[in-house]
Amino acid sequence: MSWNPQVAVLIPCLNEESAIAKVIADFRASLPDALIFVYDNGSTDRTVEIARVAGAIVRKEPLKGKGNVMRRMFADIEADIYVLVDGDDTYDAKSAPMLIEQLVSNNLDMVNGARAESSQLAYRAGHRFGNRLLTGLVAWFFGARFNDMLSGYRVMSHRFIKSFPALAGGFEIETELTVHALQLNLPIAEVTTPYRERPPASASKLRTIPDGIRIMRMIMRLVREERPLEFFSSVAFVLAITAIVLSTPLLFEYLKTGLVPRLPTAVLSMGLMVMSLLSLTCGLVLATVTRGRIEVKRLQYLTFSSRLS
Repeated sequence: MSWNPQVAVLIPCLNEESAIAKVIADFRASLPDALIFVYDNGSTDRTVEIARVAGAIVRKEPLKGKGNVMRRMFADIEADIYVLVDGDDTYDAKSAPMLIEQLVSNNLDMVNGARAESSQLAYRAGHRFGNRLLTGLVAWFFGARFNDMLSGYRVMSHRFIKSFPALAGGFEIETELTVHALQLNLPIAEVTTPYRERPPASASKLRTIPDGIRIMRMIMRLVREERPLEFFSSVAFVLAITAIVLSTPLLFEYLKTGLVPRLPTAVLSMGLMVMSLLSLTCGLVLATVTRGRIEVKRLQYLTFSSRLS
């Protein structure tokens, strides 16, 4: 690179005293000119003290949840390039210059560090299955441009960070980051990086089932809000099929005898069909509203310089 961008390494952490010093040291070695920020999210161990001694700029976010920490980091810190990484020493700091080079040389807004496990212990089977399932769902609705949507290792541009709304409060923030990039068709890439197991004294903060449910709810909410025509059309289709199945025997009976033997079923079928039409209408109206919102988000994104040259 012919210029000297300001790089900020952002590390959200909670109770990572066994790993944080090594994470800071590794990224200091790989990115000697970068500013390293550690945002503590209510640690009850010596994480804050160790991070300060290791030379990081330490700040605190009292609202619990990774999304709340990242929202605060994105709002507070000014830089040309942002390197986001978890503080558990599972991601490869030596890959950071390569990820940054990819971002700058191709003028991208995000480079995602897809995880390549060095051992089976690095990535629990439940987490692996959940990641594939959730990544597949996002790919189905918003486009297949990522293989590891839930990676905690990303390099992002100033323009991306400052135009990202960051509404999620927990681990579903990675889903929101991904959908934001896909929805606006931003220039992005994914690069495979090594992923190792946690230090023995470090425990994962991700709860497979509760956080998986939260991420699934986030995906469904984003589909409803960002793809309303598809969402409400699906609901309309289910209601219409149900109404047809219930009313078909009644129709045959009416054509045969001129009688409607089960009036409540007939009323129910009619109600379901009306609801189906209303759902389709809602989808059409909300699709127009959503397009306007996307245009506003795109214009907001364009108000910021990429700062990559």
